[in-house]
Amino acid sequence: MLKPNKIDSERKKKGKKKKINSWIAHLFDRRRYITFLTGCYSCRWKFRKWEKTKLGSCCCTRTEQVFCAFLTISFVMSVIWLFVWLEISNEYFGFDWVVFLGTGFWFFWSIVFLSLSGILTAYSSLLLLLAFLLLWEQMELYLHWCHKILILLVILLCSFFFFLVFRFWKDKWLTAGLSLQIFAPYLHMGFITVMVLLSWPVAFYVARLEREVRIRRYKTTCYEKEKLKKCNIFTRLRALQLATGLPFLLILACLYLIPLGIYSPCIQEKEDLGPKPVFFGHRGAPMLGPENTMMSFEKAVEQEAYGLESDVFLSYDGVPFLMHDYDVRRTTNIREVLPKAAFNHSSSFKWNFLATLNAGEWFVQPWRKPFYDMKTLSEADKKKARNQSIPKLYELLQFAQKKKKFVIFDLNGCPPKHPFRNAFVRQTVKVILDSKIEQHLIFWLSGHDRAYVRHKAPGFQQVGRLYSVERLTKENISIINVDYKRLFFSGLRHYKAANITINLYIVNEPWLFSLAWCSRINSVTTDNISLLRRLNHPHYFMTPRDYMLIWLLTDGVSAVFIIAVFYFHWWREMKKEKALETSSLPTDCESISLPEEEGESHETVGLSVNPGRTAERPWTLAALHPALAKGGKKHEGTSHFVVASMKSPNHVQKTVTPLMATKHDVKPTVPTQTLEHTQAPTAETTKVALPQMTSPTLKEADAPAMPSVVVHHPEKQTQETPMAQSSKETFLTI
Repeated sequence: MLKPNKIDSERKKKGKKKKINSWIAHLFDRRRYITFLTGCYSCRWKFRKWEKTKLGSCCCTRTEQVFCAFLTISFVMSVIWLFVWLEISNEYFGFDWVVFLGTGFWFFWSIVFLSLSGILTAYSSLLLLLAFLLLWEQMELYLHWCHKILILLVILLCSFFFFLVFRFWKDKWLTAGLSLQIFAPYLHMGFITVMVLLSWPVAFYVARLEREVRIRRYKTTCYEKEKLKKCNIFTRLRALQLATGLPFLLILACLYLIPLGIYSPCIQEKEDLGPKPVFFGHRGAPMLGPENTMMSFEKAVEQEAYGLESDVFLSYDGVPFLMHDYDVRRTTNIREVLPKAAFNHSSSFKWNFLATLNAGEWFVQPWRKPFYDMKTLSEADKKKARNQSIPKLYELLQFAQKKKKFVIFDLNGCPPKHPFRNAFVRQTVKVILDSKIEQHLIFWLSGHDRAYVRHKAPGFQQVGRLYSVERLTKENISIINVDYKRLFFSGLRHYKAANITINLYIVNEPWLFSLAWCSRINSVTTDNISLLRRLNHPHYFMTPRDYMLIWLLTDGVSAVFIIAVFYFHWWREMKKEKALETSSLPTDCESISLPEEEGESHETVGLSVNPGRTAERPWTLAALHPALAKGGKKHEGTSHFVVASMKSPNHVQKTVTPLMATKHDVKPTVPTQTLEHTQAPTAETTKVALPQMTSPTLKEADAPAMPSVVVHHPEKQTQETPMAQSSKETFLTI
């Protein structure tokens, strides 16, 4: 019997469990939860009793399996596209400008693409999460036809976007690859975290499959005929275990070893970090004032720019002026002044007409601002911007001479039939020399007619493009101005070894500027000078020792946690298996176990019983016949099975011995003859298979202290032998 304190403690535990379960049921309605999942995934919002899929069996039809694969593909493609588009945020202005050239309408198309990419990723991620939750609940998957169409649309859109980038914007893939040099150490830690989160369902599923294999194997040991038929289920379950656990472990092992192949310029010793790159204001400060205007250049100088960058065209009458586009419709009001000439080349106008155009009104209009994240202008700046006009190159040179700032510009050639088509370089050099600017402040970038420039202005600093080191050495060029996307993949180490001064364009994002800083780049051309000048230390910088510590700590903690998760699920499933084996009802291939109570030392006896006659609760002596546990009273027409100790090694013969009558019996004592059975009772007569054992004759005084177990056999009363009918008080004892 259980002690009172143990009974009270068990009652308290059950009470607490009931309270917790009622609290959970109050907050979490499983029917609504399942209805929500099936409604979102299958568009079935009415609750129905779904049949749970068996472990190891297929969760859906062939068609649903195909669309599950499409769903996974759409998720992967949308995530990759979102990552690429986020990483090329440095090029958003260039993308919007290209779209403007094709459509004639300025809008933040880059932000539209970013929003669309986020929507596609969120949609495919949500559907994948719903499918996972349905599988967790062992529900059959059925994707609604609307979702199927949208999934195919997501795949087509992502494929179309990838095609556009590959076809017309190949260098943007270099930006995405370049970002990995900065973010790879942090992506590694992020992926490790994702694997730790995934270890919970993976460990649960693998342990569940193991328990299912053991239970099925346990049940099929007594069925020799069915064992061969069911052996394929073991192969399927083991294959599922392998298909789930092995890829997880392989990916985890690769992630643990990936840092061995990671190279990041921002992982270096502090003493090896170079000086902060200086800034060239790209068209001035285009986030603070209209590009290529004197207001923009003044703002750049206020932000402590090292130099000023611009673009130069020659007017039809030979005046160099500042303009970036090949027409003036984006940055001037020519559509209002002369709409028919809006698409004419910028060099096709005379200076007298160009000087009358307004070059700042567009900048104040909210729907035409060039950058999405630019700050709001003050009223004074708005007023000043509205009065800006197209400046001459001469004005910029005089301003640079006054502020002692370097000047670098792209000199654009003239269109056909232009008066200065073959003399635009000499005309520009003449204007520069007439401005009386110090020659060393000029970074001459144009490669056309360079010999004349060297002869006429030997003090200019000659700047090259992405030439080979041999060509730079031959032409005596020690400065290069290159696109950042191509430099890092075209031999940066060779240029640094040759002591070449490097200027990168266009660098707007802090992570890209940090990469240039860690790579010991000398200067950068930027639109976002107000933000980058505030950086006092490169982002994502760490020493090799710190990274090694983070790497080992991340891998070690994650490995311990994943092992703990797998061990917990394995231990819990094995505990469930043992509990199921001990509390399971006897079947035609299982044994009946009589539980022991405290204070009693009887043993259990294995009896094979027909499943159809199995009771719903475990057998206990008190449950079978309460009177037997107290007095052991015998009754006529019953068969008593005395549970004997299995520890006795003595073998006895199978005999049937009459018991002596007691004073409580009504009838006088009638001696009975010993019945010797020649064969064991069959299932048709007793439905109980007795072990091949014999028992000696027991006297009343030697009767066991343990009461007999009474089992009524209705079939036996109809099929009794004459010998049994003449002896109603005969007891079969073991």
